[in-house]
Amino acid sequence: MVTLRINELDVTLEEGTTLLEAAQFLGIEIPTLCYDDGLSPYGACRLCVVEIGKEPKTRLVSACTYPVEEGLVVRTHSTRVLQARKMLVELMVSIAPRSKTLQDLAAQLGVQQVRFETRDEECILCGLCVRICKEQMQSGAIGFAERGYRRRITTPFDRKSEICRTCGACIYICPVCQLRCQGPKPPTAICGSCLQLSPSCAEVYDDLMCYMGPAGVCGTCVKAPNK
Repeated sequence: MVTLRINELDVTLEEGTTLLEAAQFLGIEIPTLCYDDGLSPYGACRLCVVEIGKEPKTRLVSACTYPVEEGLVVRTHSTRVLQARKMLVELMVSIAPRSKTLQDLAAQLGVQQVRFETRDEECILCGLCVRICKEQMQSGAIGFAERGYRRRITTPFDRKSEICRTCGACIYICPVCQLRCQGPKPPTAICGSCLQLSPSCAEVYDDLMCYMGPAGVCGTCVKAPNK
């Protein structure tokens, strides 16, 4: 068994448990995109980043791939973590602004603008389709090709796959295939129609105090008397 501290809470878990699983065990919601319970962890989107270590030597790691360690100190909703998640969602929205899944994440994290050039593509390289095809459908009809900015998902040698059963699992799990509410040609990169209340406690305490519930429930969305 391993004992660690998450958001000032001491918890003991089995060795091999990931930080994401540990947070879920405590009821702490961490946003994910490339993660799925039925697939192997991949850590592609980095949206589940958390801050580990003690000041001033802390770093960000992906919670879905990082295992628990004895004495580890974890912060799941620090100011640094929240800023990183917003930046990641902003980047992904600039790649695929027509995705309702990404727009919902943007609303959840309070992203109100996109400062990057909009590419309007149909893939964010999360790897969900590749993994579900290989691990759940036992097919492996698609995979990654090339590297860097040329990286893409395709069939071997870009030819029609003879082992694809056209089951549709890749389309079912794809976070970009679901169009946002405005349809295929949205007027702006960010929808913002479902924007949620942005809690202010992180600005005061350097940690989001309502990571276990909606903003305002904990009653800390006010300045501390001694601040």
